[in-house]
Amino acid sequence: MFRTILAPVDLADLDVARPAIEKAVALANASGGALRLINVQPLLPPSYMDYVPVGFDEAQRDEAKARLDELAAKVPLPRDRVSSVVRIGGAYPEVLAEAEEWGADLIVIGSHRPAMATYLLGSTAKAVVRHAKCSVLVVRE
Repeated sequence: MFRTILAPVDLADLDVARPAIEKAVALANASGGALRLINVQPLLPPSYMDYVPVGFDEAQRDEAKARLDELAAKVPLPRDRVSSVVRIGGAYPEVLAEAEEWGADLIVIGSHRPAMATYLLGSTAKAVVRHAKCSVLVVRE
């Protein structure tokens, strides 16, 4: 069974994240495992830095962490088995880095139904599946 489960959360699209979190919780319950929610905030290009206030990155990270913690508090698992983390960078590289650093043996990621846009442009879920060193479960909305 899976003991360390990582669930990426796009705070701007919780309709996709919620079914994946529910599945991750069920798997963690079945195995007595731990669940970590992760959100990745995009890194602003240096050319934008003249247009944002000082401390913008930290404020964005703090806001995302507060929202993620609020979501984690609603997870029906013991508090010692639920954690959350916010990283800054590209979505799929940061999810994969967190999975490796935390020792995740499963990533449960939500995904939209396939559409022409995802076939042409790709998606975070597709990149995670392709490059992950652990098992990945893709949960459709």
